[in-house]
This record gives sequence, structure tokens and C-alpha cells, in this order.
Amino acid sequence: MPETWTSALLYSYPCSSHRTRYPMPLPFAASGNLPPKAPVWKPDPYTPEVEAVRDTAWVEERNEAELQEAEEAFEDDRFLEKYRQQRIKELQAAAARPRFGSVELIRGNEFVEKVTNAGSDVWVVVHLFKDGHTACELLQQCLDELAAKYPSTKFVRIISTDAIPKYPDANLPTILLYHDTRCLKHAVGLGQFGGPKRITPEQVALVLNSWGPLCLSPEEDEEQAQQAQIKAMVARMVDKKAEGGDDEDESSDFED
Repeated sequence: MPETWTSALLYSYPCSSHRTRYPMPLPFAASGNLPPKAPVWKPDPYTPEVEAVRDTAWVEERNEAELQEAEEAFEDDRFLEKYRQQRIKELQAAAARPRFGSVELIRGNEFVEKVTNAGSDVWVVVHLFKDGHTACELLQQCLDELAAKYPSTKFVRIISTDAIPKYPDANLPTILLYHDTRCLKHAVGLGQFGGPKRITPEQVALVLNSWGPLCLSPEEDEEQAQQAQIKAMVARMVDKKAEGGDDEDESSDFED
């Protein structure tokens, strides 16, 4: 073997004890004798599936079962998109509506500002009351619950003689409905709400909804709200019976 080639493969390693030089082989990889590395696996590039164009030719190639399946899928997609757009509009409308959430006590000098001029898109339920009046207290309990449940409707209460001087206590409680600067409806006493023994928030809501969209959730229409309120009213009556409530008075209101 030529000396020059040998010297290229070897190098001298000094030995401290003998002060001699021993030939040492270079690392095995440096000699070029290792096998080649296995190629690194790479996934094939993603190619999106091209959806067939559903033209006349595509329809002519399908059998009856395939056409029926395609039609059902199309109807489902169209229905879901229509429903999604409807829900978006409903949520946007609900978000745009003002929110209240409680029954506000107002004074006579605030009536025009907070009731008459509340806004063209605001429905206002006004309770004319007197402190210590039993029927007013019963109605107020119902209105408190409805105001919290339906915050898009404005509920206020005002002492009757602050709103209308010399208003007779015999007409209490009185409910007024205002919308767009006008008083549209009114109810005197508890008769329309079932009387003192039968009045419930659901019964009051049913009457108010017959006047306008006053007690509606954003996801309900008038019919759905009516069904829900009737079911809740029946459930409340059943619970009251189960608790051993007194027999209901057949009268529709308090005696004057």
C-alpha cells in the first residue's frame, strides 16, 4: 500500500508512558463505508376533492335513489341556512331592544318623560297603586316577577293620586298600557286577572299579551309565549293545591 495513502488513513497518537507514536484508524464513517440513510417519509400533498357540478348532465347520470338523496340534502342545507339567517335577525332585534328588568317607582312630574315619551319602540306598563292596598300588593308581586322575566318591556308604578289627582281608591289597582305617546289599554281592579284568589304572574302575562307583545322572550312568538304561560299557570295551581292552599274564592275581586 503506498505510504502516502496509508498516512492519510492513520494518525499518530502519542503515548505518555513510552513516548512512542501508534497508528490509529480514523472513525469508520470518515472512511465512507456506512450504508446510505433511509429516505425520510413525507405525506403526499393534500389535494382537495373537487365537487361535481350538479348540472343537467349530472342529473341525467343519477338514478332515482341518488336524486332523492341529493334532493333531501339540498332541502336540509336550504332549511338550515334559512333558519340560521332568521335566528341572526331575531338575536339582532332582541339586542337592539332596550332592557329594563324591574318595576321603577316614578313621581307625577316624571310621568311624561318616563311614560308618555319613553320611545316609539318601548311598551310601558303603568301600575297606579296606593301603599297598604291589598289588591295593589297582589298585583305588584306579579308585575315584579314579569318585569324581571321580560326586561324588554318597561314596567313602572306610581301612586294613583300623583298620576291623576283625586283618583278614587275604589278603582285600584289600575293598569295603563302606553306605546308611542298614547294610552292604548287600561284595566281597573283584579277582575281581568282572575281575582284576588286566582291572580298569578302567568295570568297577568296572558292579559298583557292580548294587548301587545309585552311578555315575550326573544326566542318566542305570541303563540309560543301563550302556551308556555298557560303551562306555567297550571303548574303553579297544581303546586298550590299540593301545598294545601285554601279553597279558592269564587269572587273575582275584593269587596269595596
